[in-house]
Amino acid sequence: MFGRKQTQTAPSSDIETIIGPTANFRGTLQSDGGIRIDGVYEGTLESAGNLIISEGAKVVADIVAHNVSVSGMVKGDIKANRVEVLSTGRVWGDITVNSFLLDEGGFVRGQITMQGGDVEPPLIEAPKPPAEQVVDIVEGESEN
Repeated sequence: MFGRKQTQTAPSSDIETIIGPTANFRGTLQSDGGIRIDGVYEGTLESAGNLIISEGAKVVADIVAHNVSVSGMVKGDIKANRVEVLSTGRVWGDITVNSFLLDEGGFVRGQITMQGGDVEPPLIEAPKPPAEQVVDIVEGESEN
């Protein structure tokens, strides 16, 4: 009212931090908001929001984030609710996740651990034929 602009707080999924394509960053980055890496990053990354690793980006870091999208290269472990490795994405490291998507052309070398399935299903055994279907061919022969 009366020409005032109302400001709204940005949700945590919005990008708040950008490492540009010509930037080289080394260290620890912690954020409650989203992060986008377009350049080179080495260290650790922690975000309560989303992390986007753009095509052409190179990241050497252990990552903890809500959702992670990889179009560039990552060397390090990733822990997230959802990880998607897009067609240009490359990951060398272990991934712990609730939801995982690998596009055709994407690459992962490491162990993927899916959370949320605490109880293992029972082992499935091969079915055994019923005893009456077993035929003894030795007794079936007649002697003359």
